[in-house]
Amino acid sequence: MSAFLFTPSSFFSISLISITYLCLFFSPTVQRQLQSSLERLQFIGQYLPERIGQTKGDRQINIMASAGLQLLAFIIALSGICGIITATLLPNWKVNANVGSNIITAIIQLQGLWMDCTWYSTGMFSCTMKHSILALPVYVQTARTTMVLACIFSALGICISTVGMKCTRLGGDRQTKSRTTFAGGICFILSGVCGLIPTSWYMKEIISNFWDPTIPEHNKHEPGGAVYLGLISTVLLFVAGVIFCTSCLKRHQEARHYPPKQQGTLTTQPENNAGYNLKDYV
Repeated sequence: MSAFLFTPSSFFSISLISITYLCLFFSPTVQRQLQSSLERLQFIGQYLPERIGQTKGDRQINIMASAGLQLLAFIIALSGICGIITATLLPNWKVNANVGSNIITAIIQLQGLWMDCTWYSTGMFSCTMKHSILALPVYVQTARTTMVLACIFSALGICISTVGMKCTRLGGDRQTKSRTTFAGGICFILSGVCGLIPTSWYMKEIISNFWDPTIPEHNKHEPGGAVYLGLISTVLLFVAGVIFCTSCLKRHQEARHYPPKQQGTLTTQPENNAGYNLKDYV
């Protein structure tokens, strides 16, 4: 092995190299580049946690608001399905009060989709089923069919929306639950449409017959409570379906808009601040 000899020439070379590195380190260009790098690292350290926290907080607030909205729509839909089933079974779609000359013989005639009932002033109550379908008017046949469809669609909507709601742990991932919620909303809307057609048509026939001068007074009827209950229930079902579909569309918009915002802020910001040239080190 050869020993290293500390000579004046070697000392001069080491001193010259040290002075050169010190000059480069304390030069304005190097100091400026170091300062910009430190500022950039400080900005990233402060901005990223704040931005990520804001994004998570906004998303959590939106999820909670959407879940509460879906729960409200579910309660409205339950009220609507109870009303639509009750209206379908009630016999008072038409009401005719015939008092006559004696209050003792007063009777109230009730006509529904499935039976006709008569209530006497003595307290007696009798009902007769409508067995013949072909003997019924067209609007009564249509009302039967559409009201049954409304009950079926509303029941399907309750089952499907229960699986797709955010407050339940059924239905799989978010995308699957979103599609399920949308399907439940469509069922509620169809139920509302199927219930609105017979109630509106039935009421139109009652009003037109009531103002027809050729029809005797004892054959004229007024809309009963079942018709009004059916109208209110169809409106509730329609509103519930719209809320479910709207909450599903909001969820799709969140899924589309949030990721681009995160990527854009994370990628473009360092590029704007990282505009220095490596040639300055030379």
